[in-house]
Amino acid sequence: MKVAIVHEAPVPTSSSRQLMMAFMKRAVKVVYLRLSRLTSHISNFESWVGVGTDVRLDDLDATVVRGLGSVATLETLLRRVNVLKQLENLGILVVNPIESILKARDKHLSLMELRRAGLSVPDTAVVEDVFDAVEIAKKWGKVVIKPLVGSMGYGSILASDPDMVYNVGRLLQMHGLPIYVQRYLRKYERDIRVIVVGDGVLGAMYRYCPEGTWKTNVSQGARTEAMELTPELAEVAVRATKALNLLYSGVDIGETDDGYVIYEVNATPQWEGFARATGINPAEHIADLVIRMIKS
Repeated sequence: MKVAIVHEAPVPTSSSRQLMMAFMKRAVKVVYLRLSRLTSHISNFESWVGVGTDVRLDDLDATVVRGLGSVATLETLLRRVNVLKQLENLGILVVNPIESILKARDKHLSLMELRRAGLSVPDTAVVEDVFDAVEIAKKWGKVVIKPLVGSMGYGSILASDPDMVYNVGRLLQMHGLPIYVQRYLRKYERDIRVIVVGDGVLGAMYRYCPEGTWKTNVSQGARTEAMELTPELAEVAVRATKALNLLYSGVDIGETDDGYVIYEVNATPQWEGFARATGINPAEHIADLVIRMIKS
């Protein structure tokens, strides 16, 4: 059995290393591959994916994708996506499925899918006209402006001043980018991260904002704390994961007076903060899931 961990980082990230160790402990051959080095080959006679021009990946049983990397052009993103689709077409298990990764990566589309599945989400508007964004902000009061595609909270701005909304929206507009506006709903200075693998939930943690800030991303200094996983919270997280057809995920959930709302579902979640808070290493569970799926 052979599995590839795919990411664009020149050196495997912490989560990638943990996955590699988990597979090796289970006597599975594992390799780390940079996405930009994967090559797609197509002819009248065959279709194959390799590394560089000579090394073929025909012997892979599965690929665990840990990120698509930062891409400057649509063409590069499409190439990377298409290489992963080609692996799927060749019968190689890709985790998470590339279509599901794309859904989760697109905050607009993922929110639509979550709502369609009957899950609660924050009031959100996605516009191109900066004056529409300003009017929405006036109506909602405090809003968060986010990039449509992004991670770890970078680029997100909390605004209650319509002039700030205008300035940020105008900058996005000048770069040809849509404006993603979301009503700020936070009841406490924290949110919840739940890790889902397969049909089960591994655990949950609170993520507390650093003093003087509003973001709860661990990468930006948030403090984590294990929390009791209620049946309701577990159900919401599993439903959100299934709504995007993901095999594992990190679900970000907010607490409001009206119950839980889903902020985001991460298809390639980081879990260092979760592992520290709960003592649970998701890599072990993901490896078990992938092996079961290969054997089934």
